[in-house]
Order: sequence, then structure tokens, then C-alpha cells
Amino acid sequence: MSSAEAAGPSTRQKPAPDREPAPVSILLYASDRAVREDVRLILGRKVAADLGEVTVLEVATQPAVLTALEAGGIDLVILDGEAVPGGIGLCRQLKDEILRCPPVVVLIGRADDAWLATWSRAEAVVAHPVDPIRLPAVVASLLRPAASQVTDLATLV
Repeated sequence: MSSAEAAGPSTRQKPAPDREPAPVSILLYASDRAVREDVRLILGRKVAADLGEVTVLEVATQPAVLTALEAGGIDLVILDGEAVPGGIGLCRQLKDEILRCPPVVVLIGRADDAWLATWSRAEAVVAHPVDPIRLPAVVASLLRPAASQVTDLATLV
């Protein structure tokens, strides 16, 4: 039995040079369907060459966000701060109530709202209109540390 087999299965291991990276699951909350569509198109299939294919789970209500997170398997959350009800307050709730809450990106309508996103404990903030270069870069930067931490823990076991 190899040391990799002894460590047990891990969903986010660094791939061998000949294997694809593990898929990435992103939960996207926005009450406006157009915002969800824009974000999904901006993210595309992959946010970075070293990360796996992106699957976006789109939801339009706060209860759907909670249900998806309770089910597990979400690597990152994107919340629209301009949604009704708002994603900024929802982010704060998630950070208070969800054990090991995945990283959260909050989309804000004005640069002046950045302090609210800080209050919400979001890991990152991106302003509307969503920049098609910045959002994938922010998402990739938040996903990389999580992937390397899991891999490092798996090698210790």
C-alpha cells in the first residue's frame, strides 16, 4: 500500500502531473438572474490553469444558500451584496453559524460599501460591475490556499 493510499481519500489533493486538478464547486447567490448569469459567464469553466473545472450552483434565495452549505461540498461562496435580501448580512450570518464556512466573496454596488463587507467577515470584495479579470483572479487566490492546506494535512496522516 502506498503512502497516498494510507492517507485515505481527499477531495482536494494536488494532482499528479498527468492528472487534472479536482473540480471546484462555487455557490453563487444573487436575487437577480442577470447578475447570476454574468458571474457564471465571467468565471467560465476554469478560473486558473492550476485549478479544476468550475461548477457553479446558482441560488436566488437565502434559505437555498443555507441548504446548499449544509449539504456540503462547496469550496467557495459568492454573495451579491445588492441582492434582496442582501448578501452582506447573509455573509455575517454564515460566518457566525456555519462551522468551517468556505471562503466568501461579496459583490458590492459601491466602493464605499467595502467597510460593510469587512464587517461581514468576507474574505474578498469585488465591486459591480463585475470585472472579468479581477473576479476569476480573486476566486483563484481564495481557492489555492484551501487546496494546499488539505494536501498538506493529508501528507501528515
